[in-house]
Amino acid sequence: MGNGYGTAKGGSPKARVAHYKTCWPPFFPACADADNLAAIDAAIYDGVDVISASIGGREDAEHFESGVQIGAFHAMKHGIPVVAGAGNFGPAPSTVRNSAPWLITAGASTIDRDFVNYVTLGNGKILKGASLSYKGFPPDDKLYPLITPEDAKVPNASVAETDRNFCNAKNYQMDLNKLKGKILVCINKKQKATSNDISSLQPPAAGANKDVSEPGVGIITINDKESGNFLRVNPDKIAISSMNFTTGESIFAYIKSTKNPVAKISSAMTEFNMEAAPMVPPFSSRGPSIVEPNIIKPDITAPGVNIIAANIGDPQFPYKTLSGTSMSIPHVAGIVGLLKILHPHWTPSAIKSAIMTTATTKDKSSRSILDTNNKEMTPFDYGSGQVRPDLAADPGLVYDLSVDDYLNFSCARGTDEKIISMFYPEKTFVCPKFSNLGDFNYPSIAVAHLNDSVTITRRLKNVGKPETYNVSVEEPTGVSVQVEPKSLTFGKQGEEKTFKAVFKRDSNDKLDRYVFGALTWSDGYHHVRSPIAVKL
Repeated sequence: MGNGYGTAKGGSPKARVAHYKTCWPPFFPACADADNLAAIDAAIYDGVDVISASIGGREDAEHFESGVQIGAFHAMKHGIPVVAGAGNFGPAPSTVRNSAPWLITAGASTIDRDFVNYVTLGNGKILKGASLSYKGFPPDDKLYPLITPEDAKVPNASVAETDRNFCNAKNYQMDLNKLKGKILVCINKKQKATSNDISSLQPPAAGANKDVSEPGVGIITINDKESGNFLRVNPDKIAISSMNFTTGESIFAYIKSTKNPVAKISSAMTEFNMEAAPMVPPFSSRGPSIVEPNIIKPDITAPGVNIIAANIGDPQFPYKTLSGTSMSIPHVAGIVGLLKILHPHWTPSAIKSAIMTTATTKDKSSRSILDTNNKEMTPFDYGSGQVRPDLAADPGLVYDLSVDDYLNFSCARGTDEKIISMFYPEKTFVCPKFSNLGDFNYPSIAVAHLNDSVTITRRLKNVGKPETYNVSVEEPTGVSVQVEPKSLTFGKQGEEKTFKAVFKRDSNDKLDRYVFGALTWSDGYHHVRSPIAVKL
């Protein structure tokens, strides 16, 4: 529709893609564990290099009680990284899914491109909205009357007081004849209503003209307070503009201020280089994980808002825009594919570490990453930060993990040894006599309970040139962090060095909340950063 020119490419444009269908009736949209496991098993057998799994589960699902996480463990054993989504259940805390440490768990972020249009009100105000509508609605500079669902309802329509003016209010019948030649203004509660819902869901009143195929000129949908500033767009057959909550309030104020409110909707256009990007959308699921508070999840964020995707089966719209962590997953999977080309001998955990430790927590304006309501975010919102594939290609150091490391971690969590041994039938496995969750070599650092002091151990592998790395720490509020040694010298590629970090409370005040910081190793060129989350 004139909003893009040229060819769209994926993250690994020369990759061959293998699809495995896992979601079947009667389970759909859920997917049976047996099908998930069968698909992952087939992918392992077929020799894929990376698995992109847009499948979630319960936020309280244990690692070895989830088909995706069980299958992902076996893929990891075969050297295949698995990328899965954090879920779309934010912004509430502890909603993150797919929290197993062998998964790369991706949250969503916005990008610096917006699809926009403008609404001009009768009082001269011009308001910016989001849209991907056909051009030419309305086809001239004429201002059209504005109407709300309350004013368009059929006589005696029954609707709860709290649902008035919602686009998708249940049992809310609108008289399509009343919409003819007008622009409908309605509240899109939790952004669940689509333009198709709005324009066709409500039947006309009895006796109304059923031949009216295009009763309204256009629609202005307005976020409810909960949705705030976050806006989704989709290709639409009618003139539509989506507005955030604040802008919507000014539209309703204008409607109330005059007997004849009017407006017009401009054509959709693309705007680039938005400075407030990336941001975290409200739907992206947040940590801390219910089942895995000893590591930070999600691991990373990647583009997941208004992403252009192929749309099969609709010749009028061969593409659509989608929002969700299922859009972030293939971005990360594409990056994993590129890293496997550059570093074919890296383990899945080395690839994951490279992606996490090189991520950025700043937006394009060098400010801390915010959510779409301008609230500052933490590692439980964006993990290690926004993915930086250019830096991930050359991370300098990585936190590497073996299959035994993952099994020992499960032992430390108290998982039954008999269950653990079932996942490693290749050899006899026995849990170590002593195991410490703090010694798990993860690229991020979480201390689920800091009563007095906790010591964690980490191991770094050099994947670059011989260099000396020095440590720096952004200490969480109320916590002191001492790292030994403070300098690590690597004489060759593949060499590994160990360090310890001691976390101590500055006071005995029980805050019952998380505080955040970061630990970074740097040789002046590489910056190997691990986010820190400590609960006091």
